[in-house]
Amino acid sequence: MLSDQPRPLPEPPSIDAIPQNELRLFLCGDVMTGRGLDQVLPYPSKPRLYESYVKDARDYVALAEQRYGAIARPVSFDYIWGDALNVLEQFAPHLRIINLETSITSSERYWPDKGINYRMHPGNTPCLQALKTDGCALANNHLLDWGYEGLRETLASLDKAGIGYCGAGQNQQQAAQPLILPLNGGRRLILFSMGTSSSGIPPEWAASSERAGVNLVSEYQTDWIEALAAQVKSLRQPGDLLVCSVHWGGNWGYRVPRYRREMAHRLINQAGVDLIHGHSSHHAIGIECYRGRPILYGCGDFINDYEGIRGMEHYRGDLSLLYLLRFDLQQHRLLQLSLCPMQIRQMRLQAASAADVRWLRQTLHRESARLGTGIEQPAARWLQLRC
Repeated sequence: MLSDQPRPLPEPPSIDAIPQNELRLFLCGDVMTGRGLDQVLPYPSKPRLYESYVKDARDYVALAEQRYGAIARPVSFDYIWGDALNVLEQFAPHLRIINLETSITSSERYWPDKGINYRMHPGNTPCLQALKTDGCALANNHLLDWGYEGLRETLASLDKAGIGYCGAGQNQQQAAQPLILPLNGGRRLILFSMGTSSSGIPPEWAASSERAGVNLVSEYQTDWIEALAAQVKSLRQPGDLLVCSVHWGGNWGYRVPRYRREMAHRLINQAGVDLIHGHSSHHAIGIECYRGRPILYGCGDFINDYEGIRGMEHYRGDLSLLYLLRFDLQQHRLLQLSLCPMQIRQMRLQAASAADVRWLRQTLHRESARLGTGIEQPAARWLQLRC
C-alpha cells in the first residue's frame, strides 16, 4: 500500500535569472508509454499482446495495482509524469528531449517473432505534449514493433502533435537526418539519433535507400563516424550544441565495454559531439566526462509499466532520473549536470525517498568512478556530476 507520509518535492538547483548564453536542457531515458500505461490513459489500444507469457496489456495494470493500490482510470494525460512536471517547471529548461521507445499506432500488424510489441494509441499522444516534449530520439528496438504501418503512423502522430523527431524515416537519408531545434540568439541544438544491434534492434529494421526503418550503426566498425563528421561540418554554425542520442547495450548491468567508450570518444574527437545521450538499460548506469563533454552511458527508463514485474529488483529499475543540464553556449562548455531521482509508483513518477536518493548516489558514484568521474549529493534530494 502507499505510504500515508507525503514525499516532499526536491528543490531544483538555484535558478536566478538565466544568463543569455546559458542553455538549460532536460534529457531522460526510455519513455515506454505502451502496454499498461496505454491502458490507463484515455484512449487505450486493443489490449491483446503477442508475448510469451502475457497476452493482455491490462495484466500489467493489475500487477502494478497489486503492488501499490488501485489506479482510477482513465487517468489524465499529465498523470504519468507526476512530480516530474513541477521539477521541470522550476528548472525551466529551454528544450526537453526524450527517447520514445514505443510505436504510436492502432495497427494490428505486429512484427512477428519479436517477443514484445509496444504500442500507444494515437489518441494518447497528448501525454507527450503534457511533458512539453520538444524532440524524440526514435532509433531504438521498439519503434517498429507494429511494422512499417506502425512506423508511418508514429511519425504522422508526432507531426500532428508538433513534436520533433529523428532517427527513423522512410529511407536511410531521412533516418540519418538530425532534428535541429532553434535557440535564442540564432543558436541551435542539433540532435542525431542512432541505435546499435546490442540494444536488440533487428538488422532488418535498418533503413536503406529503398526501405523505411531506423538509423542503425555499428559499435565495432565505426567508419560511419567519418560520414557523420562530414554531415556535421556542413550543418554546424557557431554556437550550435551537438547532441548524439544513442540506443546501445542490454537492459541490465553496469559494465560499459571498452568498444562503447571508444565509439563515444570518437564521436567527440572526430564529429565534435558536445553531449552523448545514451539509453537502453532499464536502470541508470555510470557517467563519463571526456574532454569536458558528458557521456551518459545509460539514462535508465524514465517511465514504464514494470513496477509489478518480479526479478532484477536489485538494479532498482523502479527508480528513474531527470537529467538537467546547463551549458554555456558562448564558451561552449558544460556548467552543471544535476540528477533528480523519481520512483515509478501507480504508473506515475513520484519523488524518490531520501533512502532511495542515497542508494542512487552510492550506486552511480561507484559506477561513475570507474569512468573517472563522481556523483555528489549537494542537497537532500538532488545528485550532481563531479567531473
